[in-house]
Amino acid sequence: MAISSLGAGAGVLTQDLLDQLREADEAQYIQPLDTRKAEETAKQDAFNIIEAYMENVESSLNTLSEYGVFESRTASSSSESVATVSAADSSDIQDFSLEVLNLATKEIVQSAPLAFATKESTVATGTGQMELAVGSSTFTIDYDSTTTLEELKDSINEAAGDSVSATIVQVADGDYRLFVNAKESGTGQDIAITDLSGADAFLNTALTTGVTNVQEGVDAQFKYNGQTITRSSNVVDDLLSGVTITLKEAGTTNISVEQDKENIASKIENFISKYNEALYQLNKDTKSSEKVEERGIFSNESTIKNMKSDLLNMIGAAGEGVGRVQDYGIEIADDGSLSLDTSKLNEMLDEDPDNVQAFFAGGTFTKSDGSEVTLEGAFVQMEEDVSKYTAYDAGLDQYGNLLTTRIEGIEEQRAKAVERLDSKYEIMAKQYAAYDAMITQLNSVSQMFTDLVNSEAAQ
Repeated sequence: MAISSLGAGAGVLTQDLLDQLREADEAQYIQPLDTRKAEETAKQDAFNIIEAYMENVESSLNTLSEYGVFESRTASSSSESVATVSAADSSDIQDFSLEVLNLATKEIVQSAPLAFATKESTVATGTGQMELAVGSSTFTIDYDSTTTLEELKDSINEAAGDSVSATIVQVADGDYRLFVNAKESGTGQDIAITDLSGADAFLNTALTTGVTNVQEGVDAQFKYNGQTITRSSNVVDDLLSGVTITLKEAGTTNISVEQDKENIASKIENFISKYNEALYQLNKDTKSSEKVEERGIFSNESTIKNMKSDLLNMIGAAGEGVGRVQDYGIEIADDGSLSLDTSKLNEMLDEDPDNVQAFFAGGTFTKSDGSEVTLEGAFVQMEEDVSKYTAYDAGLDQYGNLLTTRIEGIEEQRAKAVERLDSKYEIMAKQYAAYDAMITQLNSVSQMFTDLVNSEAAQ
């Protein structure tokens, strides 16, 4: 029977045989590397998720530890029709009563009635100057016999626009009047118009002796906790540091300035949410079990397991000896997850807002015995603990680099193993081809003798 190998021969040394031998070698040398790479790649994918969760935790802590959260203020008025209030960050926390006695008003004067039939009516019979006095300030305005009421208004606004506002109002048919309003409210803003042309009196008397007061400028008066206060404006921003009060009408109201509790609770709840997400993932990925299918992907990775332990420990360690986070409404469940009792937090904020701020964000904390201690702040400490892993070139960066190095090492080993097998089977293919040629030659000689014997036998 003839042999066919790699194209000729007896069918023993075939390409199928080489493929079977290579498959066996790949199962021994390549597949284990592929399995290891798949495991490390799965760890890398899981690690990227954990890293993102931890960065979220750090970001939420950074928001709580930086300036602004506990310094933010809300201000309220029991009767906003009487007065409204706003408070800047770090304003003193306080409650007070306010009784508005009268509002500040602006001085307003008008020209005499029926003196000007239109806006184009002239205001003088000759050339001269007019002096406009607004409180202690004076302004000189030129005019002539062609100056109209509209032009005089424009000249007043141009010369004294920082102190007054001049307008023309049509009160009735054929009755246009010049109104001059003081820009500032309160006393000391009296408005007067004088014709400097003297005895010639070129200016229409409707603008001098005919001017009447529409409204006098008076100061605002109000009582702050029973104490009478006077201000020239209805916007009072110099009574209390950082607090702006806008007087609206006569009456009484109660003002409250306090920490922005909703903002504080919202920021703490955001941290709790990010913390719980990270802890859940860490618990899942570090779970120990005798069953492989139940075992966490990082059950044997000390870096990830230690990070989970540190995350749990930092909550219990917070407080610097003056309290626990539970005292301020942050509850810890048996599995380590957190929740916020908002009513407890608000109770502590009402009782001693300065101590709450010191406990969480750092500052001077007053103990029950009256002594004081300076705290770094629970959230500040937590951020420092988390940053040991999330900071540049810290724990997570180093572990992520380790995973990358492992995968690259496996890929390098695999490439070398494939190269060795390629070389091995290239040589074997050549050897099989040579053996095939030899077998073919032997088959040919064997056939020649067979034919000779058969020929002799036939004769």
